[in-house]
Amino acid sequence: MLREGVYQEKSALPLVATHWGAYRVETDAGRVVKLHPFELDPHPSPIARSMAGTLDDACRITQPMVRRGWLRHGPRSSDNQRGSEPFVPVPWNTALDLAAQVIADVKQKNGNEAIFSGSYGWASTGRFHRSQGHLQRFFNLYGGFTGSVDTYSTAALGVILPRVIGPAYEIFNLMPTWDEIAAHTQLMVAFGGLALKNSQVNVQGVGIHSAEDRQRACRAAGVQFVNISQVRDDTADFLEAEWAAPRPNTDTAVMLGLAHTLAAENLHDRDFLQCCCTGFARFRAYLMGESDGRPKDAEWAAQISGLNAEWIRGLARRIASRRTLIGVSWSLNRADHGEQPYWMALTLAAMSGSMGKPGGGLGVGYAAMHSLGQPASVQAAGLPVPANPVKTFIPVARISDLLLYPGQTIDYNGQKLIYPRIRLVYWCGGDPFHHHLWKWLRNDY
Repeated sequence: MLREGVYQEKSALPLVATHWGAYRVETDAGRVVKLHPFELDPHPSPIARSMAGTLDDACRITQPMVRRGWLRHGPRSSDNQRGSEPFVPVPWNTALDLAAQVIADVKQKNGNEAIFSGSYGWASTGRFHRSQGHLQRFFNLYGGFTGSVDTYSTAALGVILPRVIGPAYEIFNLMPTWDEIAAHTQLMVAFGGLALKNSQVNVQGVGIHSAEDRQRACRAAGVQFVNISQVRDDTADFLEAEWAAPRPNTDTAVMLGLAHTLAAENLHDRDFLQCCCTGFARFRAYLMGESDGRPKDAEWAAQISGLNAEWIRGLARRIASRRTLIGVSWSLNRADHGEQPYWMALTLAAMSGSMGKPGGGLGVGYAAMHSLGQPASVQAAGLPVPANPVKTFIPVARISDLLLYPGQTIDYNGQKLIYPRIRLVYWCGGDPFHHHLWKWLRNDY
């Protein structure tokens, strides 16, 4: 917070919103020289310290640039220099004319399905001037495009949760807030931790960083935390969390070991499982080894995860005896079989005795960005995006395969998808490419 006298001085400066907070902008001769933290923000992010320097840095592209071979020979240039030849600056009118001509040519010769405009990325703060929305609005009004579904952050949970609990992203609005956790939760078991540093940013921007104060209030209220992560500081020091570091990608095994103890010691919530869930009998047969001869007990989980079997059993007993919240970070879904930890975390929460009660059950992505765990906020307005007339799409992470293997059939979420042949990629607000696409980029347009 700024001192009272400084408050009056800085509050007269214009305010700018960014993904990592609001700041007062100090200028000199029309040039941004410094960003000052918003005077009402108790924990401003230091990320903005670098913003003034990047605005005028020599590495910034300040006007349209076109590959030299394109200017000489058109988009089908075959001089074998793609990826190595220089880019040439051109006026905006020239760039717009080139882009418009290519879009029209691709549509006429190959159809709108040949245009890929996933345009994944946060880009500008807020929703009204969100570059992805504007680009997709443009192409939908022009006949449509091949797009993408899901996100890099939450693709696996976004596919599995609707099949086992309901609309995936509704959980972000329904899971306990930090205030509810402080008031009702006794134990929070955080698979993947609660990295406070991640809550500096938010997709629509942050006005006031309150996540740290809310977490501190939880600890002051007596909430106990267990950090199950390879990184100790995935929870803040002030939470005084108990730390357990399993082998990477073994969280599901740990959850199964916890669930086995709950079932074997008759600690699971039989009433809730019977009244509100389906399929537990089948799962229990697997858990206890009745269906495959291999009980998923604490010893089994310890051998896989490297954790202590008695510690696993002890944690299971604590879960059953206290109002418990099972937290699962987004990082767990960014792995092979990334849907399994979410499915199992939901099962563990349903067995725990806390599901459906204030401060209990399942929470996903706490501290992944600032809004998660916070009270509901007002959704910023944006221009409407018409429905896409083109029905072809890809899972968001399949851009490389889309470009390298046109015509290939893949399985996705119970469907069969065929990669269309893409002749144009139009992107803004993010970077879709990786260096291993050089083979596709060097082919003729």
